[in-house]
Amino acid sequence: MISGSTLYADGNASAEAMENNAELSTYLQDTDPRYGEDSVQCVRNWSLYAEYYRQRNYEMAFEPWKYMFEDCPKATINIYIHGANMLKHFYNETEDPDRRDQLVDSLMMLYDQRIEKFGERGRVLGRKAADLYQLRPNDIPKLFELTEESIELRGMNSGADVLLINFQSVIRLVESGQKDMDAILERFERNMEIIEYNLEHNPEDERFYRPAKNNIEAMFEPYATCESLTALYKPRFEESPEDIELMEQIIEMMDNAGCRDDEFFFEVNEQLYTLQPDADLAFLLGRLESDRSNYRESISYFQDAIDKYKEDDPEEHQENIFRSYWQMAEISYRRLENMPTARRYAREANNVSPNDGRPLILIGEMYAASASDCGDDEFTETTAYWVAVDKFERAANVAEDPSVQSRASELANTYRQYFPDGEIIFFHGYDIGETYRVECWINRDTRVRAR
Repeated sequence: MISGSTLYADGNASAEAMENNAELSTYLQDTDPRYGEDSVQCVRNWSLYAEYYRQRNYEMAFEPWKYMFEDCPKATINIYIHGANMLKHFYNETEDPDRRDQLVDSLMMLYDQRIEKFGERGRVLGRKAADLYQLRPNDIPKLFELTEESIELRGMNSGADVLLINFQSVIRLVESGQKDMDAILERFERNMEIIEYNLEHNPEDERFYRPAKNNIEAMFEPYATCESLTALYKPRFEESPEDIELMEQIIEMMDNAGCRDDEFFFEVNEQLYTLQPDADLAFLLGRLESDRSNYRESISYFQDAIDKYKEDDPEEHQENIFRSYWQMAEISYRRLENMPTARRYAREANNVSPNDGRPLILIGEMYAASASDCGDDEFTETTAYWVAVDKFERAANVAEDPSVQSRASELANTYRQYFPDGEIIFFHGYDIGETYRVECWINRDTRVRAR
């Protein structure tokens, strides 16, 4: 506790300081009850401690400060501000663990008296918690208690350090079995809401709240499982199915936790799209439906995304439009095995980004895959390879990405080996270089070539 047994003063303030306060002393003695029963002594000790404190001579300042703390506790709030600084200084100056414990206890008592005399309970509890965390970081239950009450009282005005200490404390309590997992989830949601509010409304304090946000998110990551997030948010979602802000928060949380395959993640996105249709969200739902093997629904969402991107600004969203057509082409070919439709989407993708090359490769792969189905003899069953190689060669010529160029050239070299030989071509009545139409669904003109 606060005591002068080991810290004491043995000097006097300057005569000038005393003379300057003589008139004030007489006035206070008659008019101001904040200065206790002996206002003369209050003013005298105030002058002494203030002078020594200004000189950073905390050992000499302590005894007159202690008199102020005990006998003139409402004279000035500086009693508590300066007192906290001195007690922390003494803490840092000693290695004696017992002495350190006494100083921490005194500091906690100082904060209690400050609240009693000057109010601001929520704010001061936050300062109390911050100092306790610095000097006695393993007093987890007390840290949690102080920060909880401070946050409840201050709400959106809670300090960034208080929010961070609170979250660290609740994690420690859960790990020690003193609280269950819901305590982490609830504090995360509440504390992050306060942080986001301050980042938006108090940008000048971003240097405090941004690091707190990053640290809390990092600490929360091991506990942010899909199951725990679903357990936390699903009842709230079902209770407020039109709360767009809640849905956006759920989506962000679950996306960061890698829960895109979770049914609840899809459900929330689908509901949000119903209330607030958006091109990017339509694209995401297209991907999610594809992952769920709902391929026709997936294509429908991708088409919605394309329509909305085009309505907004086709040039600005060119890449997104290309990606949507590309996904539709891939799904139509590889999942629905509908090559004519897949070719149509691939052509659209190529029209949007003619220097990409991948849509041409996809069309070539479909032509090659159709070779045996588009013929009925040893000649006609190989002619589709001509149009396939045409696409691969074109892709190699237009693609800007070297890896796409390389892939296209490799495929062209591979499928040239499947061209008919010269004897078979002659036997069927064709000449090398002659125009030939590949029938079937391909229905494209090409040139006769031998392997």
